[in-house]
Amino acid sequence: MWERWREVGDGVFVRRHRTLDVNAGLVLGDDRCLVVDTRGSGPEARDLLAAVRDVTALPFAVATTHAHFDHCFGNATFAEAQPGCDIWGHERCRKDLVDRGEEQRTAMVTWLRACGEHALADSVAKVVIVPPNRTFTDAVTVDLGGREVALHHPGRGHTDHDVIADVVGAGVTFAGDLVEQGAPPSFDDAFPFEWPGTLQGLLPRLGDVVVPGHGDVVDRDFVASQLTDLAELADVATRQPLDADDESLERAASRLAVGGPSGFVGLRRALAQLREGESA
Repeated sequence: MWERWREVGDGVFVRRHRTLDVNAGLVLGDDRCLVVDTRGSGPEARDLLAAVRDVTALPFAVATTHAHFDHCFGNATFAEAQPGCDIWGHERCRKDLVDRGEEQRTAMVTWLRACGEHALADSVAKVVIVPPNRTFTDAVTVDLGGREVALHHPGRGHTDHDVIADVVGAGVTFAGDLVEQGAPPSFDDAFPFEWPGTLQGLLPRLGDVVVPGHGDVVDRDFVASQLTDLAELADVATRQPLDADDESLERAASRLAVGGPSGFVGLRRALAQLREGESA
């Protein structure tokens, strides 16, 4: 299961990694391939690149689903291996990495050390942050030769720039962290009130196979279930006083399907956004 390619569609692969349970994808065309997310450090990216080369010698492009380190801090390794390669991402993904990449690195190194992941923290500290060099706002189609991958931004959810990769004709959708199977949804940079609507709009165009940012491959029914959980959190958030303290939010979060710790972060994030809207 871990650190090996699983073919989930004709010429479409997912590789699930034990560290942070993060997924990377590989889509084969006739002329080139597409790597979906590059992991979080130089050593991790080199491991992924070697795994890509075990499958194909084709030149590659990269698709970055969002700007969190575990999905894109490996970009430099791929850029060095193939100078000038296309690294696709939403325009706000690029802006986030340019404006906040170093801030994110500092926070993640501190967090990883607190978790006892000292080797990974050291690797993340050394990464050269490489943002996407090919950006879009709504949608773009990447031609791999005999196969196309449709990249699109379905709306705000896990971040304000999540990108979905639909492998045209293969019935496979790479959903990034808009969908998580291996852990509860992460709300640190999320838009809790918009996330359910984003998934609602996404459901009709999902492939039969959905690759989440973390965890095992899922299907539309799983995404619909996660949508219900996200909608519950948004609904509970609307019923909290704007000045609710952490103790009150912890009590409310303990009853949420997403779980207490994740729900607490989600409720705090939602209330902060409500306060910003009210003050505006």
